Amino acid sequence: MPDLSVFPALNATLNGTSAVLIATGRLLIRRKRVQLHRACMIAAVITSTVFLGCYLYYHAHVGSVHFPGQGWVRPVYFTLLISHTILAATVVPLVLISLGAALRGRFDRHRRVARWAFPIWLYVSVTGVLVYVMLYRIYGAHA
Repeated sequence: MPDLSVFPALNATLNGTSAVLIATGRLLIRRKRVQLHRACMIAAVITSTVFLGCYLYYHAHVGSVHFPGQGWVRPVYFTLLISHTILAATVVPLVLISLGAALRGRFDRHRRVARWAFPIWLYVSVTGVLVYVMLYRIYGAHA
């Protein structure tokens, strides 16, 4: 079996990169920098897609990784993880609809969907990094 130990940090890096690209894309469109906004958002979609592929590959090989923390931090971690997981599943169709509308020039629809997709996608990307930090860096979980 290949060494999979690099995947958690890689996944967190991809999530963090997506968060930066999403936030930068939002700032750029507010400043009417449409082409740069488009480039950032397409890069965010690509980065998030690569993350999803890596995440699925990793967990297909290692299964679930159990959180070893005890006490008050357990409900904090699981609240974060559950909200992250539910919203991650929710945001995929929103991002695809928003992207499709933008690429077709249907900017009215793009804006309506992006108003919802943006904060959810940003939350999912940031909380993905927080889950990694809590699980692997602070509490030292191993697959």
